[in-house]
Amino acid sequence: MTRDPDDGVELLWREKEHEPRRGLTTGRIVRAAVELADAEGLEGLSMRKVADRLGFTTMSLYRHVPGREQLIELMLDEVMGEHPRPQEGEAGWRTRLEAVARQAWELRRRHPWMAEVRGTRHLPGPNGVAHYDHMLAALSGTSLRPPEVIAAIALIGRFVDAEALVLVETQREERRSGVSEQEWWGARESLYERLDHYPTLTHLWENGAWDHPEDSFEFGLARVLDGIEALVHQRDETRYENCQECGTPLEPAPSGRPRVYCSRACRQRAYRNRKSP
Repeated sequence: MTRDPDDGVELLWREKEHEPRRGLTTGRIVRAAVELADAEGLEGLSMRKVADRLGFTTMSLYRHVPGREQLIELMLDEVMGEHPRPQEGEAGWRTRLEAVARQAWELRRRHPWMAEVRGTRHLPGPNGVAHYDHMLAALSGTSLRPPEVIAAIALIGRFVDAEALVLVETQREERRSGVSEQEWWGARESLYERLDHYPTLTHLWENGAWDHPEDSFEFGLARVLDGIEALVHQRDETRYENCQECGTPLEPAPSGRPRVYCSRACRQRAYRNRKSP
């Protein structure tokens, strides 16, 4: 039987109740599941293991959480609550986005399993929505069009998750083999002996390309933000030449005053977007 998606929304968004000193509660289930996933990844997460960790039967968990999928959504929102509250200030959009991206990265270093949650149909909870809203706010005051704001924030989120997925895969291999990443690559002498036939690779190797590698997260984040910044500058230069809603080139207004929208429909759409919650 297909479960009503609204049931998941109610589960995620219901008010947290005061927990009794003893007994099983949704909050205790979620915290135990987070600890388990931190230790074993999502592949090690099951309702049975969570129940064993808490000292209850598996069936008792289902009275609070319908299943593993809903549990993962609760876990995500639980750890998203670890994000520090945004501070009001005059910092520019790049400084604000850089800070929140680093916070998201640190969160995934504490909870690498977050990057394992794949798919596009995971319901967000209040902590997740608050974090997303904070990221959107950093760009909403720029000259980017509303769809570009959404796309830019999605790009940053995908970049952070891609970097975090490397941590997940590294930890999984180390748990499986009992050999660290550095030890495994250090033992590949027979491979290295064959690489001197490749001139570019050899040139970079001899010039220390792998001696002090760039921090992949910091390098990638800077390049992503550089791209967004270039687009913001481009939009600043053309903000009175293109429609601010759809990007269509604007015809000069007869009055000489700069036009902002190409049509009444775009003006009304922009007004509705600003009024939307």
